[in-house]
Amino acid sequence: MSAKRPRTLKTVTGAGGTSETYELAVDPTRSTLDTATRVAWLAEAARIDALFTADLLSFGAQGAIGSQEPLVFVSALSQVTSRIGLIATVSTTFHHPYNLARLFGTLDHVSNGRAAWNLVTSSVGEENFGPDGLPGPEERYARAAESLEVVNALWDSWRPGALTAGADGGAALRPDLVRPIDHAGRYFTVAGPLNIPPLPQRRPVQFQAGQSEAGRALGARYAEVVFTSLPTLDIALDFTRKIRGEAERFGRPGGLPLIFSSFHATYGATEAEARRLVRERRESIDFERGRAQVADMLGGGVDLSDLPLDAKLPESLLPDIGTVGRRRGRVDIFAGYVRQGYTLRELVIAAQDTGHWAAAGTPEQLADAVEERFRAGVLDVISLGGLADPRQHDFVVNGLLHELRRRGIVADDYAGPTLRENLGLELPPRDGDFDAPAAGRTPAPTR
Repeated sequence: MSAKRPRTLKTVTGAGGTSETYELAVDPTRSTLDTATRVAWLAEAARIDALFTADLLSFGAQGAIGSQEPLVFVSALSQVTSRIGLIATVSTTFHHPYNLARLFGTLDHVSNGRAAWNLVTSSVGEENFGPDGLPGPEERYARAAESLEVVNALWDSWRPGALTAGADGGAALRPDLVRPIDHAGRYFTVAGPLNIPPLPQRRPVQFQAGQSEAGRALGARYAEVVFTSLPTLDIALDFTRKIRGEAERFGRPGGLPLIFSSFHATYGATEAEARRLVRERRESIDFERGRAQVADMLGGGVDLSDLPLDAKLPESLLPDIGTVGRRRGRVDIFAGYVRQGYTLRELVIAAQDTGHWAAAGTPEQLADAVEERFRAGVLDVISLGGLADPRQHDFVVNGLLHELRRRGIVADDYAGPTLRENLGLELPPRDGDFDAPAAGRTPAPTR
């Protein structure tokens, strides 16, 4: 499982925002999928590699109302697109791996090999799943690791030649090539095998979100693509060095996992216009609400209500990272800002991008920023937003993407029919593989 060469930057866009979902829900003549469908068509026409759906499991979580269930959402989008990949965010904390294997396996089938799973361990939503609360990060990631072991084993439980076309044109099954997995672990006991046919991609592409120490270890061991908050080049270099070093110690090929960053871009026809838009955005910030946003970025246990906006945060307010139960990577980033002497006002401004990479300028200037990270080896997949807005679409597609293609950084077209091919990812060898069908043996019909 290694990234193929020549290396090009892969592109992703969000499949639909929560605000559009709720606006559409009050119109009985329209589907809550309408905006996402339009974005999907625009993205596929622009040869963007994949659509991304996030997820929130709580009402009002982190300032948002919530989102529709990602797997159902992208399954619907699979029927109005033909080439673009479909990334669904689903938590291992609140799902069983046998169900996950079937759900993502079915998505891979209905999309003809365009499925991807963005694995998260959840930072909210525990109030909806029983009385025990949210497990600590270490336990969540231990459960996630075992979930991945089970899911991958289930996807690989159908061996080459297990299902073929029979002489009559129907499906012919070799039952001896469909094997139980007989998993018995700390969290799960799963006999297997998977009860759906072998997948078009064999395994959907595996994304993983999380940049705490435990999250990084999970990504280094299993993920093909890691989605991270890397606001500066220095942070991106440090994170990439650490996770790739850990991946190599697990015996994985160089260049894995791919690094996926969200790009919060402010576009202008001129540099002056971009600066003006940034200034207007900052002038519109509700700084009192921003105090709560900064507190959330610092783990949620910090009271900033009485601190003057232009005062620096005392380092004594910073939590012990080991006591933070949610989003430790984000906390680490904002704690670093505090140690650098950011004022509360500056922290509120930074919190508007929730720790993600932000830049402003003309499409050519933004292409320079993207190229810098790409050439430094810390950017393999980039998220570009705003396609639903005609002006933003023009800047993204006819501006930034056009310039990146002119420089040979982004490919002009899809490389193949599956998302795995378009991301340049190979499959890992199967654990415990066994021989292909013996010559002369007749498969049993599935009728």
